[in-house]
Amino acid sequence: MSDTQVKTAPHTHREIMLILSGLMTGMLLAALDQTIVSTALKRIVEDFNGLNHYTWVVTAYLLTSTASTPLYGKISDLYGRRPVFQFAIVTFLIGSFLAGASQNMTQLIATRALQGLGAGGLMALTFVIIGDVVSPRERGKYQGYFGAVWGLSSVAGPLLGGFFSDNSSILGITGWRWIFYINLPFGILALVITSAYLHIPKIKREHKIDYLGAFIMVSAVSIILLALSVFGPERGWTDGRTLTAFAVGALLILGFILQESRAVEPILPLHLFKNRTFTLTSALGFIIGAGMFGAIVMLPLYLQVVKADSATMAGLKLIPLMIGIVSLSIISGKQISKHGHYKRFPIAGALVMTAGLLLLSTLKRDTSYLMLSLFAILVGAGLGLSMQTVVIALQNDVDFKDLGVATSANTFFRTLGGAFGTALFGTIFANRVAHNIAENFAKLAQTQPQAIAGITPEQIKSVTSNTGVIAQFPPIVQENVLNSFVSAFHVVFISAAPFTLTGFFLALFLVEKPLRTSQEHHAARAEAAGESVG
Repeated sequence: MSDTQVKTAPHTHREIMLILSGLMTGMLLAALDQTIVSTALKRIVEDFNGLNHYTWVVTAYLLTSTASTPLYGKISDLYGRRPVFQFAIVTFLIGSFLAGASQNMTQLIATRALQGLGAGGLMALTFVIIGDVVSPRERGKYQGYFGAVWGLSSVAGPLLGGFFSDNSSILGITGWRWIFYINLPFGILALVITSAYLHIPKIKREHKIDYLGAFIMVSAVSIILLALSVFGPERGWTDGRTLTAFAVGALLILGFILQESRAVEPILPLHLFKNRTFTLTSALGFIIGAGMFGAIVMLPLYLQVVKADSATMAGLKLIPLMIGIVSLSIISGKQISKHGHYKRFPIAGALVMTAGLLLLSTLKRDTSYLMLSLFAILVGAGLGLSMQTVVIALQNDVDFKDLGVATSANTFFRTLGGAFGTALFGTIFANRVAHNIAENFAKLAQTQPQAIAGITPEQIKSVTSNTGVIAQFPPIVQENVLNSFVSAFHVVFISAAPFTLTGFFLALFLVEKPLRTSQEHHAARAEAAGESVG
């Protein structure tokens, strides 16, 4: 089917489900690779002797995926959704193949950056395309599927990463390399499906890409993320290089705002921030990302360190979190389609997620898995009520011509919030663990000096970088160390709660507007096409 023959009538349910299958496959690839590497990193750095570059394997992916997200929305507005989405799939697949074939840490870091470049498009354009083919009023029916993808990736990622890394060889190939090779068949499937069914009218328009704005934005995001995820945690937040990076990032942001205010085709049109819904949903996306990534990454760590679960078992025990996300995504979506009201869901979601985080702050060494499951379900339920709903509110409010860039901007702010939350809460956790261990060992030295006889300060300090040494300590010392970790988890979850509570207050200011029906949505798309042609 050519560009001039693409379907112009509203899509049927069957057609939407076929399109969704391709979109969800692509989105699963990107979401999965945010988590699948974490449990395999230990084995990878052992093979490559690259512990000193450990964080860069994650950071390289995070940098390029986050920085490229807004670009994809704008470029797809100019050149069409399908070719840009398929470009992202191909880029991701090339990066995946090369990452699996890497022979050293330098190659792995570079190919992970290429993977991230494709992932940025997969994450952003999935929501943009569904905004094209489904009206806001009907979109709630389908949002549960995307919630299921997020929930599945949050569990399947650590589980698959642990499984592959635990096997030295699978089909004659080193086990951990399969965390990248597994993407290939799914990516090819996504290409086939989108080629066959993703036919969206291409709106032809005169265009001029703001290359300078794109360069400034990518530079600003990259430097700030480096400061948040690498310089700050590794060198200290008051270190001169960290402060310099933040300062340069801030100057680049000012430069970006100046450039966008005068660009003919800005990458991120500043007029969008005059839209109250866009501004609020961007802030909500940032907060959801911070609370979600910052807190949830701690659950597998709690299970592995405090409960001594394997990486695979820790992944399995996150299933209640997925249940919360998927079930409430489906329930809220159906209610939105049925009644047309959406404001209540992010309000309730922020409150439920805050309650879940506060309950997680009560975890102890002997907390039962049943209680942990209930707390995790609450956090997942809060996410399920909030994540897709704010996207519906945004897409219902912005002009159709800005749908791509507005939706990808929301994804961008959520991902940026995730990076910020991960760095912030990770730093809080590391600092509190070090402080608690030092304090508890000082008390132990006064009350039971014989218990730590023969244990050097270096051994004590090594606990913060290698939890494997805990098993080498006497039982009373192990108990002190594990209590130090538990107390640190308390502080992290308590610190995350104000973020999600802020989301509650922001959601109160959302203005609920009638959701566009299929006919109104199709008319808006036709009007945008007519304006661009004229």
